[in-house]
Amino acid sequence: MINQIEEVKAKFLEELQTLKDEKELEEFRVKYLGRRGIIQSLFDKLKEIPREEKPTVGKILNELKELAQEKFNEKKKEIEAKKEKVKISLDLTIPGRFKYTGRKHPLTQTLEEIKKIFVSMGFEVASGPEIEDDYHNFEALNIPPEHPARDMQDTFFIKENIILRTHTSPVQIRVMKSKQPPVRIIAPGRVYRNEAISARSYCLFHQVEGLYVDEGVSFAELKGTLLAFAKQMFGSSVKLRFRPSFFPFTEPSAEVDVSCFICGGKGCKVCKYGGWLEILGCGMVDPNVFKFVGYDSERYTGYAFGMGVERIAMLKYGIDDIRLFYENDFRFLEQF
Repeated sequence: MINQIEEVKAKFLEELQTLKDEKELEEFRVKYLGRRGIIQSLFDKLKEIPREEKPTVGKILNELKELAQEKFNEKKKEIEAKKEKVKISLDLTIPGRFKYTGRKHPLTQTLEEIKKIFVSMGFEVASGPEIEDDYHNFEALNIPPEHPARDMQDTFFIKENIILRTHTSPVQIRVMKSKQPPVRIIAPGRVYRNEAISARSYCLFHQVEGLYVDEGVSFAELKGTLLAFAKQMFGSSVKLRFRPSFFPFTEPSAEVDVSCFICGGKGCKVCKYGGWLEILGCGMVDPNVFKFVGYDSERYTGYAFGMGVERIAMLKYGIDDIRLFYENDFRFLEQF
């Protein structure tokens, strides 16, 4: 019995030195000093030893209990002192950590605003794959293999005839092949082109293209739609200018400018002192495109337009470098 008491004493003192916090200290107290602890179990065994040995063993047990309680109290004070020291060492004058409030990317904000405007005018939002085949991206849009327009839309090839789309126009083809007129959609999404990265161009960007096909659709309706969009996007005082242009999938085609909403058309740095800002391209759908989708070009007419979201955002917010949208610099993003 005495040997067992000495073993408990040695183990008690050894484990006591390993305690690090109040949780471990409490678990240790329950283990050794609790009502069902190891030391109490030794007292319970006194009745099993001979009567003549009880005084001696009882005395040793009492000394063990007193020593255990004393050492436990010392360890408790030591742990509490360390905890208090940590509290005192905290510098309460140090500013707390700043929590950033999440917000939408400026391109997302601009894209959502564009979609909201066109949806309010009766357009549906359509989407398609970013990895596209040559047929939908070029041929069905009246751009055959040797057409010079392909040089302006050099892209990235996944494999032969499978590419990263250069515009969202393939979505228009897919929608027309699956649906008969009337068709009134916008096709927003990412597009890719193999271009040198600079302040004005990037290897990927976002587009919103629109399409309206029905009986009797005219260029006048196209102008009215784009004017309504421009006034909601840039302000009610904005004016539109249409300049003749060329796109393989529209005929006639035009580039569209808005009067500079920064200077009111008087000329400034943003509009390069010309008073106008180019925002998109548009035109009446070429009859050859209708042939690819099985539409009767004698019965149906339609218009299409396309704009770069980055271009719209740069004009609206006065941003002069497209790369800022993709650098994830908080100093830039937190302004929106």
